[in-house]
Parts: sequence; structure tokens; C-alpha cells
Amino acid sequence: MTQEKLHHRCHENNLAHRTREIDRERLIVRRGQPFSITLQCSDSLPPGHHLELVLHLGKRDEVVIKVQREHGARGQWWFNQQGAQDEILLNLHSPADAVIGHYHLAVLVMSPDGRIVERADKISFHMLFNPWCRDDMVYLPDESKLQEYVMNEDGVIYMGTWDHIKGIPWNYGQFEDYVMDICFEVLDNSPAALKNSEMDIGNRSDPVYVGRTITAMVNSNGDRGVLTGRWEEPYTDGVAPYRWTGSVPILQQWSKAGVRPVKYGQCWVFAAVACTVLRCLGIPTRTITNFASAHDVDGNLSIDYLLNDRLESIDSRQRQDSSWNFHCWVESWMRRDDLPKGNDGWQVLDPTPQELSDGVFCCGPCPVAAIKEGNLAVKYDAPFVFAEVNADIIYWIVQRDGQRRKLREDHASVGRSISTKSVYGDDREDVTLHYKYLEGSQKEREVYKKAGRRVTEPSNEIAEPGKLQLSIKHAQPVFGTDFDVIVEVKNEGGRDAHAQLTMLAMAVTYNSRPRGECQRQTISVTVPAHKAHKEVLRLHYEDYVSCVSEHHLIRVKALLDTSGENEPIMAVSNIQLSTPELLVQVPGKAVVREPLTAFISFTNPLPVPLKGGVFTLEGAGLLGAVAPGGTASVELSFSPVRTGVRKLLVDFDSDRLKDVKGVATVVVRKNYRSVITGLHY
Repeated sequence: MTQEKLHHRCHENNLAHRTREIDRERLIVRRGQPFSITLQCSDSLPPGHHLELVLHLGKRDEVVIKVQREHGARGQWWFNQQGAQDEILLNLHSPADAVIGHYHLAVLVMSPDGRIVERADKISFHMLFNPWCRDDMVYLPDESKLQEYVMNEDGVIYMGTWDHIKGIPWNYGQFEDYVMDICFEVLDNSPAALKNSEMDIGNRSDPVYVGRTITAMVNSNGDRGVLTGRWEEPYTDGVAPYRWTGSVPILQQWSKAGVRPVKYGQCWVFAAVACTVLRCLGIPTRTITNFASAHDVDGNLSIDYLLNDRLESIDSRQRQDSSWNFHCWVESWMRRDDLPKGNDGWQVLDPTPQELSDGVFCCGPCPVAAIKEGNLAVKYDAPFVFAEVNADIIYWIVQRDGQRRKLREDHASVGRSISTKSVYGDDREDVTLHYKYLEGSQKEREVYKKAGRRVTEPSNEIAEPGKLQLSIKHAQPVFGTDFDVIVEVKNEGGRDAHAQLTMLAMAVTYNSRPRGECQRQTISVTVPAHKAHKEVLRLHYEDYVSCVSEHHLIRVKALLDTSGENEPIMAVSNIQLSTPELLVQVPGKAVVREPLTAFISFTNPLPVPLKGGVFTLEGAGLLGAVAPGGTASVELSFSPVRTGVRKLLVDFDSDRLKDVKGVATVVVRKNYRSVITGLHY
């Protein structure tokens, strides 16, 4: 037997293993599912001779696995063979808990006395998790969910405020060229892999381990991770977080720069990159947005804001509690064999560097079911995640003698409208009830008690509402316009009320960092008994344009002080200034490798000209400039490279208006002329 040659059978294997989108020239398979290769040779095996298959894993072949010749114990690799004359078909069976990674396969011809007679050239293949396999820890028995959470390369990420939710398109691109290689490169550069690669490779059979590693490696805090976080301007030495529209350029830049971190990311960028990597590796994953998300530093399930008499934050702690307008993480679907029953299913994984977990900036996996039931002893990071969706918010005024006076205690604002993209389209799915029971229900109270959060016991008596009530109302303003905020004081008491009303509008980032004061008014008001009084706070474009962040967010606080007659009352409202969307049109029929034209336009809503305008299509920038009320438009040609339903994502940024996005859906068909000439796409 001479001149042995191995053939991957990529076309058949990759089609059966749902990996053709990743690569059609390299063998990529999913664990727990058989695949076949052929051994071509000039003649048949000599009598008494047999084949042995040996697998090698790791850059230095740290892990060696001998493939059994017949179906043996559960959890072992085995193979069988069929063949005649000059071709042998080898069917390889991997266990459902096989290590994911880059394998090299050696086929040996063995003599009757156990000597190696001949070696075929090694072939390599990649092994991924298999959510279609019943015995895999990531098995998900719902094809529509698998198509969304593993196979879909396009997504929607939700931002804004709980009462003004905005979806932005995102290109996960997990099947783009060489993204899979970069995902394994991310794993190979983790501290655990660099310290002991053999142990790390062995642990890669476990999605809990892999998920936790990815959450640590997507951020660059303390390791060779992908993204550096920054939550305020300037971003001049990198890319502003709002400029990204997809994960692929970030991963490519990290890899090409010699695994140096990419600047910059914020929570939705960290979450989106993690989603790309986990989907690519075969773990069903979705991006989650939690509105009014608490960051509880001291673990007391309470977010404490300390204010002076001007309603300004005076907390001097370097790290302090905060409530983010929204916060993004991912959920990955897996079985938790390391935990008691009831903890399988969706797991929270948060790659944004917030708090240390076992000495590393990572978070999770934490079972969503455990958060809902208040089981905070389970791994990993359950108390932190529970606080993100359940913490109280308390505002304190610190008097000049240092004494604290409680202004407002809010038990219901944190963890609202928890959102993800629907399986059935680009609509928003609300998953709040996956995390918590109905607000005010008996079950919710039981969970709070178990988790150690204060529970206000219901009284049989009907509580008398405060005689004075304070509220803030506003329309949905557009960035660039003037708008009114209405502060209303209601007097339910039997006599006139005299009070001092302070109204403060301040620009903040989406994670509550103050950016500057926009407008302040302090006035004396008299509210007749059983009447209401309204004050209007007028905000002009000139008031907020110099201090508002790229998140276009204004926080209005109102404080009503009756000089000892009643306790002071406070109201808070977050106002999200909306921005216009780009109009993206792609007329005509889309065919692979054939030129196609996109028409992109945008109308300037601001009263001032926009300069230095840039349209970006996944990195392809085109210059533009737009007068007040004028329209910028651009025409761009491109050629689709893959069939299917695809999305063209566009971002527009200028000197005064940033993060304007648009999307168009394109159905790309096969190029039959190319197929006829032998080119397959």
C-alpha cells in the first residue's frame, strides 16, 4: 500500500454540519455528529494490517487522542471503515462533549505486530459545539431559535430609555471569512491558555468554561482582550463606540494588530462582539438590553445617590453605585451540569468590564432562572446580576453638617423592558418576566426576601398619599430642536402650600456620568388646596448642544421643599433626544458577484450646518456636508459575495450630529452564469 492521500469531503461534511457558511474549502464539523473522510491509496491493505487514527490538539500537540476502532465507552472518539481496492471511507464519530478546536488527524497503517508501516499526510479540521445534538450541553430543541441564535448574522440591539426604546442594526458576521480562526485566537490568548495550554484545551469541552473565558477576553482589562472600554470623549486615538456597526472589523483589527486591543467599546459593542464569537463557536446566543440597569458596587442591593442642596452629585468615592439608562449583555443557552437542577437554559454572560469575578473582569455564566427565583448562591456572579434588574434607587441630600436626609426611594424603576430581538423578525421581544415576577406580586416579595432585599410589608390600611405630589412631563423631543419640560405640583391637601421648586436639567451619559448643566431654575410657588401648578422649563438647542453627550440624554431633576412643613419631594426623568434615521434604498435585483447600487440619504434636522460628514458602510467611508434642513445623499456600488437575506448597514457622523444609522434588507440570489462556468457560491 503506497501513496496514501486523505480527502476532507468538505462539501458533504460541511453541508451536513451546517458550516458551509463559514468555509467551503476547509473541513469544519460539529461535535456529537459523524463525519467522513476518504483515504485513497494505490492498492488495498496487506493481510493482517489495519488502520489507526490519532488526533492531535494544540499548537505543540499538547493533547493526543487515539480514535477507537469500534463503538466503545460513551464519551470516546471511534471510527469505522468501508472500502475496496484503492479507496477507504473512514467514518469518524466524535463524542458530544468533545473539545472544540483545531484538530490534526494522522492515519497510520499498522502491521500485525503493531509497528507503523506507513503514515498518510495529516489533515486538519475544526470542531465546534453542536446545538442540534441532543447530548451536547448546548442542545436547543427548536429549529427557529437555532436559525436566529446560531445562524443569523444580522441583529438588532436596543438602546435609549425604557419609555423610548430605539433599535440599531448590527452585523454579527460570525460566518465572514476567517472570523472563526480569530475566535479560536481569542481563546488561545486567554491567561489560562498562555499559562497551561494543555489544561485549557481540555476545558474547552465545557461551554460554561468557554463562555466565561470569552466574557473575560472580549474586554482588554488585565489580559490580551479584544476591546478597550471608554465612556466619554475624546475618542481621537481610536474609533468612537457609536461608530461601529458590526463585530467583524473589530475582531479583524485585533488580530491584525498582533492581538492588541481595539479602541473603543461600550456595553453594546462588548456584548455584540461576544455574541459573534459565541455564535461562531456554536453556542446559541442573543444580545439582551436591560433598561434602567443598576451597577451595585457594594452589594447591598441599593443604588445610593448623594446630592448637595443644588442637586449635584457629591459622592467622592472613586467607584460608586450608578443606574445606567440601559446596559447590554448576552444570554447563551446551555445545560448547567455543575449546578443543581433548575438552572439549565439561558445564562447571563456580561463582557463589559464592571466588577472583578474571581479576580478577573468577567461576569457569568449566571442562570436567568436563578435570578428570577432569587437563588444568589449559584455560580457565577448571581448577586451582581440580580442587583442589575432588582436594586432600589435611593436619593439622599447631604446637609452642610454632613447629615443625610432621604429624598426619594424607588423600588420599581430598575430592570425595565428587558429586550432582545425576536426570533420571528426585527421586532423587539420583551423578556422581563424571564428575570423577575410581576412587580408587586406575592411571588416577587418572596424572591426579594430570599435574596436579602428589603421588603416593604403591605398594610391593611390604605396609605394616605402625600399631600403634595411632584411629576415631570415632556414630549419626545428631537435633537436640534427647542422643547419644553413641564413640572407639575399637585396639592391634595386642604390648605394652600408654599414651597421652593428647583428644576435642574443636566446632560448625562447613558451610564449616568454628568456632562454639564443645561438649565436651572429655582422659584417660589404657591399651590392652592386641591389644585395643581405647572412650571415650564424651556430648553433651547443652545442650552444643551455644548454639553450633551453622543448618547443625546438629558436628566431632569425637580425638588420641592416646603421648609419643614413636609418632607422634601423629588422627581427624576430621563429624556432621550431622538435622532433622524438614514434612508437606505437598494433597488434592483441582487445577484452574487454582480454590481449593485445603494442610495443613501439624510436630512439635517439641526438649525446649523453639519461639516465633515462621513457615511460608513462597514468601514467604507465617503465624505459629505449638509446645510440646515438640507439633504445629503450618496450613491455607492458594491457586489454581494453570498446568497441569502442580507442587510446593508450605514452609519452617518459629522461634527455636530453623530450615530445616525440606517439599514436596508437585500435578498441576494445565486449567480447562475458563474455556476455554469464552474464557480460555486
